[in-house]
Amino acid sequence: MNTSIKTDDVIFSFFKQICDEKNDQRCLELGSSWVEAMLTNLDNMEKNLDGADKLKHKDDIQSNRNHLDGLRNKNSNEWREYATKCMIEILENKK
Repeated sequence: MNTSIKTDDVIFSFFKQICDEKNDQRCLELGSSWVEAMLTNLDNMEKNLDGADKLKHKDDIQSNRNHLDGLRNKNSNEWREYATKCMIEILENKK
């Protein structure tokens, strides 16, 4: 029996929590914490890249930062919609 936790399952659960949250302020806080966690991940990935790889992935990293910055101004309904789309994408990629 495999009991390992898969990253996509954790992400799916987090987005489900955003979708299920009835309190709009708490929903916004969850969304904000997602953005901050992903920015931290990008910072850590970037620190671990050497010069050539850093240059190779520069545009992708910046694109991800821009995407995350665009999430900052979402309201609770927009966060729920975004989370729903992400959950659907995760499910579709499992097929």
